[in-house]
Amino acid sequence: MSEAQYEFEQFSAVRNYGDLSFSPDGQWVTYVTNATGQLNVWKQPVHLGSDGRPSAPVQLTNLTENSARRAIWSPGGEMILTMADKHGNENFQLYQVPADNGWLYPLTEAPDVRHELPGQPFSPDGQLIAYACNGRSRANLDIMLRERATGESRILLQGDGNFVPGAWSPDGQYLLGIEIGNNMDSNIYLIHVASGEHKLLTPHEGDVRYLPGEWHPDGSGFYLVSDHEREFNGLAFYRLADNSFNWLVTPDWDVEASAISPDGGMVAWQVNEDGYSRLYVREAASGAVKQIMGLPAGVMANLRFSPTEPLLGFYVHRPVGPGELYMLNLETGQHWQLSQAFLGGIPAEAMVEPELIRYPTHDGREIPAFLFKPKRLPPGKRAPVVLSIHGGPESQERPAYSYNGFYQFLLNRGIGVLATNVRGSTGYGKSYQKLIHRDWGGAELKDFEHAARYLQSLDWVAPDKLGVFGGSFGGFATLSCVTRLPQYWAAAVDIVGPSNLVTFTKAVPEFWKRYMKAWVGDPEEDRDILLERSPISYVNNIEAPLLILQGANDPRVVQAESDQMVAQLEQLGREVDYIVFEDEGHGFTKTSNIHKAFRATADWFLKHLA
Repeated sequence: MSEAQYEFEQFSAVRNYGDLSFSPDGQWVTYVTNATGQLNVWKQPVHLGSDGRPSAPVQLTNLTENSARRAIWSPGGEMILTMADKHGNENFQLYQVPADNGWLYPLTEAPDVRHELPGQPFSPDGQLIAYACNGRSRANLDIMLRERATGESRILLQGDGNFVPGAWSPDGQYLLGIEIGNNMDSNIYLIHVASGEHKLLTPHEGDVRYLPGEWHPDGSGFYLVSDHEREFNGLAFYRLADNSFNWLVTPDWDVEASAISPDGGMVAWQVNEDGYSRLYVREAASGAVKQIMGLPAGVMANLRFSPTEPLLGFYVHRPVGPGELYMLNLETGQHWQLSQAFLGGIPAEAMVEPELIRYPTHDGREIPAFLFKPKRLPPGKRAPVVLSIHGGPESQERPAYSYNGFYQFLLNRGIGVLATNVRGSTGYGKSYQKLIHRDWGGAELKDFEHAARYLQSLDWVAPDKLGVFGGSFGGFATLSCVTRLPQYWAAAVDIVGPSNLVTFTKAVPEFWKRYMKAWVGDPEEDRDILLERSPISYVNNIEAPLLILQGANDPRVVQAESDQMVAQLEQLGREVDYIVFEDEGHGFTKTSNIHKAFRATADWFLKHLA
């Protein structure tokens, strides 16, 4: 067992990866990574070199102020499509990148308009690009089609709502459209590309998710993930000939994603089982299903089939190391790692695996959480612990290398972490998820109080040395904890968290405002209850030293949310530190800023807890 202490920079010396697309010949993949200090587009050979090692990746863009978020190969293989925003403002623009020699050419130049790309935006012949944008109305996303030959764009589907494109049919005549009702409700439309005629395929009442995946290669229908008449998401097939909806698998956990082989012979999907991803493959001919074993335990993302081989590509994010890119040969069972994300030189035995626990809360429910205990405690000493609260709130804490190694650094310095999935979290059924709707700062605050009590009951925890930390909703929850449960906390860090639910709901982007009443509340009709639930209303109660981090360009939780909290704390003479990142938005993308933010967060807890 290692007893050495390592520097924060060693834990955070990681490359983050995102998105994944195979070249049409199956020899390359493209992705985005922050290897240069900013998210850029890269490509890399799929197969290992003659020495059994991954071949060197090739950088294709050199963004410094913008952040690339997608990397998608065109059907002809000549170019890669990406989208990028500036300083985190989330007004993504579309760009094309020549696949052979790189560089970036803009396809859209509307800095006040948001553009979004689906999983596969190219038509099968590569002549059309489907995307979504709010150029017509800032309150609505429309499905757009761009002709590559002329550069002209037209609206394919619009309405009083948010519509984004899904997958193209194999013959290119149809495009699936997704209407986003809210986090738990969506519809699928079948759109005839030439005429624009569309048909609703999923009429329903109440909140039901319908999320389309890929088409079957024969064009008979498409795969989808849905919680239709279920508590959890299952995997189904929609057959167009008779408009039938047929379940393939309905586990008592959420199916997260699926992929189909180019010949339709295999379907792969991943299931979120208590936070951990499990990979399954079904042979179409026999119907036989097998679970793929032997992969690293963690969280999978970006599941993709090679277009030319029985290969699956995907990322696996683990709690003891950053996400890595893997290839899996389904015929041989062999898998290999393409990426090299961790650069810190820390031995594996210094890292801590979490324990999946459940603690009781006020209404008899059991709250799932990941508990990280430091490996070595001095004899007779108890450890401080930080309660980590995820954002969303309709999201999930999962066993990954969270916050660029922030957890593992705290553990190395003798501070434990409890990362909770309180009511409102995804992954535990839609009834559990709905409990947070219009109840921010309500029953979930009692879940946090019971988390503190649970920690105080452990014989290795210092009961007077608890910290609390979170971003976005987690920042709001952190502020709620220190203002409404001040007796539990010795230090706190809020990252881009709303402090006033009235001003927050008024200031969100226009295309989000339609959701605020169902998610949080109406700033006019529900003003009194929103103020009652707002941390700013209880600022006088704060006792814990508080660090606040904010992106100046945050479109979701604007800087005024942090400004007003800091101003009142300073007026009261309380201990508060405030760091504003002028070139970031809701979450940080520049490597230097990520390091600065979480180094400051770690130092804050070391100062006040250790």
